[in-house]
Amino acid sequence: MKPDAPAETSAAPASEPDTAPATAARPRRRVLRTVGLIAVAAVIGLVGGTAVGYGVQAQREPTALPPLNQPDLVRPKPLPKGQKAKPLPASEDLRAKAQGDLRKLLLPKPAGARNADAADTDGWMDVSAFASMFDRPAGALDHQIDLGLRRVAVVAWETGEHRKTDVRLIQYRANDVLGAQEYIEDQQGYMPDEDFARNEGRELKGSTNGRYYVFPVKRKAGYLDMYRARAYFHRGDIAVEIFIVDTKKISENDIRSLAERQLGRL
Repeated sequence: MKPDAPAETSAAPASEPDTAPATAARPRRRVLRTVGLIAVAAVIGLVGGTAVGYGVQAQREPTALPPLNQPDLVRPKPLPKGQKAKPLPASEDLRAKAQGDLRKLLLPKPAGARNADAADTDGWMDVSAFASMFDRPAGALDHQIDLGLRRVAVVAWETGEHRKTDVRLIQYRANDVLGAQEYIEDQQGYMPDEDFARNEGRELKGSTNGRYYVFPVKRKAGYLDMYRARAYFHRGDIAVEIFIVDTKKISENDIRSLAERQLGRL
């Protein structure tokens, strides 16, 4: 603790009068008078400068304003009557690309990879099965319906001794792109928590708000060490989540390269 500060002592005598001597008032009046003269001079200078400026401007010839109608502006030309615009080819229309078989947009399994449990299906995940992966499935299902969940495509594979990779494309209704964005932001929101990545992740280049995360190792007596990594991002009405689980260390490059390649397919 800091020591107490010594009590201040007054240098003024105890018999000091309540009012100062009359001679001290003269300099104070002179200072106030000087300040007043300066203020009056500043106001006069401002008014005079403004008046001169208006006088100079009044003697100049008026400058014509540009015409409201500017024919040089580039505008799209209207189509002839009865003619409609040609639709974009499927290679350029991102929405048309996403309306087809969503499974074709998934990353292919690497050469030599083994099928994982989720890949034993036809590549589609039932909405109720997707909701069952959350802590409160009933509430998760209601929330996903509110967000406009449409369908879920999944691919999963195993490599090495214990590494498992899952990739999910979660598509929401096309008229509500905010569904995909809100879902991804919800998942990213709890990544810094103690039971998850404990960090803010790293930005996924090429995406609007995508991030990838490497989790700290999870150790428990009698079990193998568990390493985890995830990536979350969205493109249009499609939310993407990628999971890697292994008993050996997962590098940032492992999860980042997967996320970048899946983003490229969208």
